[in-house]
Amino acid sequence: MNKLSLLIAGLMMSAGALAGSADQVTVHEPYVRLAPPNAPATGAFMVIRNGGSKDIKVLKAANPVSKVTELHTHLNDNGVMKMRPVPAIDIKAGGEAVLKPGGLHVMLIDLQAPMKEGDVVPITLTFDDGSSKQVDAKVVRPVAAPMPMGNKH
Repeated sequence: MNKLSLLIAGLMMSAGALAGSADQVTVHEPYVRLAPPNAPATGAFMVIRNGGSKDIKVLKAANPVSKVTELHTHLNDNGVMKMRPVPAIDIKAGGEAVLKPGGLHVMLIDLQAPMKEGDVVPITLTFDDGSSKQVDAKVVRPVAAPMPMGNKH
């Protein structure tokens, strides 16, 4: 093989290595919750499925609409729900991670501009093998909780 062929083969193998976990992942129902006016942060939610035969981890997320993006969860601290950053989101082989309000989620902190319903936020998920996958998450208005019905006597 000549030097050019070796270089091309090496680049193709590198590109294949970078694909890794991202090729085994599918993301379903991604969305970003519409933040109230002047709110500094909001959350992104989705279902991340691992179709591969090895456990993987999401190590970070990035997006162009906030200055900071963190992986978060909600914890019950003596009866008070608190959000806390997590170092990774684990996804078992053949399993899924459900990112939803009140649980795991991607936090978009220090929003750079107001978003409106229907906007699309590109979120890049980076996995423990260095591969990444971009997800287009639509901005949606939060669903209001139903009003409690009073007791009828």
